[in-house]
Amino acid sequence: MDKKILKYPVILVHGVMAKDNNLFWGRIPGKLKNAGVNVFLGNTDSWSGIESNALSLKKTVDSVLEKCEVEKVNLIAHSKGGIESRFLISTLEYAPKIASLTTISTPHLGCETVDSIFDKKYVHTESAKKITCFLAKLYGDQSPDPHKLLEDLTTENMRKFNQKNLNAASVYYSSYQSFMKNGFDDLTFFLSYQLIKKIAGDNDGVVSLKSSKWGEDCTLIKGLKTNGISHAEIIDIKRKRISGIDIPSEYLKIIDKLALMGF
Repeated sequence: MDKKILKYPVILVHGVMAKDNNLFWGRIPGKLKNAGVNVFLGNTDSWSGIESNALSLKKTVDSVLEKCEVEKVNLIAHSKGGIESRFLISTLEYAPKIASLTTISTPHLGCETVDSIFDKKYVHTESAKKITCFLAKLYGDQSPDPHKLLEDLTTENMRKFNQKNLNAASVYYSSYQSFMKNGFDDLTFFLSYQLIKKIAGDNDGVVSLKSSKWGEDCTLIKGLKTNGISHAEIIDIKRKRISGIDIPSEYLKIIDKLALMGF
């Protein structure tokens, strides 16, 4: 395998319901390390709100900068991790420390499924909040807040978020997308895929293509004509080729692009 020469280290930032381990990132960290990439994990919670996780990511960035003795890092973020990375860059004013942000299946315009959930009155009851918070703590989170997490990702709140968190001129932004061809591509997202399909069109079972497009470049990762790639499959959770695509190789392509750009 050819060694990848990056000027700055890479931090992988996970999304909701995920952890910084090989279960959720599959073979990706190992493949990047084997290719010579200096890669770290974001150390964010699974069920916390945007601001809380951005503050955790801030600590990780500072730690990596000190350890590697560099002035910037490259962020590659999946799902909600991309929103937290943008909050870090803009609201927390960390643009000088970030060379690039690559988002993977990130709901930049919000999640249609979250809208439908958040419209239900029972979601806002104290008992529902306590139950979901208890379940979230099973993930080992430091400060879980599932209700805040849902609120953050509604399309209305993401509209407000985007107005407040404009892209920084000094940071290179790009996005990657995938989509399911039908609900049977990944049964985990069968129902959510159908719901989003009716509201917003093509989607990966969690995020629509319309919502995940962001930055100067947007790349659609397409597989075979017969089936697609879901929101979870794009992070190699199944550790196998999906729709003819070797997922870790797609991340190596991201690294190649960043290296060519001098990041």
